[in-house]
Amino acid sequence: MRPALATGGLGLLLVLVAGTFDAEPLYVPGVAFVLLPLATIAWIAVTARGVTVRRSLAARRVMEDEPLDVVVEVRSGRVPLSTGAVLDGLLTEPVPLDPGRRAQRVRIKARFERRGRRALPAPGVLLRDPVGLAERSVSAPTGDEVLVLPRVEAVRAAGAGEEDGRRKHGRPAIAAEVELDGVREHRLGTPASRIYWPALARGAGLMERRLRAESDSTPLVVLDARGGSDEALDSAVRACASLAVEMARSGGCAVLLPGDRRATPLEPTLTGWPHLHARLALVQRGGRPPLNGVAGRSGVVVYVAAQVPGRTPQALEHAPAAGRILVVPGAMAGRRPSFTVAGCTGYAVEPRSARRAA
Repeated sequence: MRPALATGGLGLLLVLVAGTFDAEPLYVPGVAFVLLPLATIAWIAVTARGVTVRRSLAARRVMEDEPLDVVVEVRSGRVPLSTGAVLDGLLTEPVPLDPGRRAQRVRIKARFERRGRRALPAPGVLLRDPVGLAERSVSAPTGDEVLVLPRVEAVRAAGAGEEDGRRKHGRPAIAAEVELDGVREHRLGTPASRIYWPALARGAGLMERRLRAESDSTPLVVLDARGGSDEALDSAVRACASLAVEMARSGGCAVLLPGDRRATPLEPTLTGWPHLHARLALVQRGGRPPLNGVAGRSGVVVYVAAQVPGRTPQALEHAPAAGRILVVPGAMAGRRPSFTVAGCTGYAVEPRSARRAA
């Protein structure tokens, strides 16, 4: 409105000068400079009446660095659109309006580099007259929100390609199957494959093998979000997501996030993955997972830390035969890596008993 007011003020000044010095030729430009701003203000006000702005998103969830299709639509009221520009925070620069049209669409391919919740301000349109004397902005009623999910990357063996990494670090290599946990008296209905025949041969009667619980032998991925930078935490979250998907596809696993009392199971069908993926996107720095019951598991425990720890985490100190794996951002000097994933490196941790014997 400032250019319009300045132009109107100039017109009034010319009219006053013409009246004071009886300079009749100044009346024409003076009156024109007074009427022109009033006309442009009225025209923009009429044009802006009924204008609507709407933004539609192809999805409310998108993975890091993946394109998201966004459409911003501007519709006029009774009067066609004037000159102006479409404004949106996802645009690198405003998109000019095509004057005289009833509607205009602007298509955007947005990308987000980091995980988390992204609040998108409401889009808008700036209407102005051709000479730039008056303008008015119209915005959408509300903004939008997008949840950016962490990337899922391939797990690669140290010094190997992608296929070798899958073959070496899938469930056959690091996941424990159901293990024998002693024998007990035979129960009616027990499959013949679980009968312990050596006991029957010794005359001890019919016995059956007792197996450890499947939940205890399932691989467990633990995320420790303490310390480190935001970039290191993002790498750790990507590594956790990638390992969870890789191990789940190879037979199932469980994931323990900061603040959880119990690990979240993840089946080979990945039925619960969308919910777990969304939770990984919202992990904040500083969270510590509860480690009660971790040491007593018989399956592999993959401990993903957001920083290189000064000592072996307590959850990995008493490792069973299935083994423990420490995953950290970057690399650890003087140690032989087992695999790499999402900018992180995995290292096998020997049990305390094995280290003492060595």
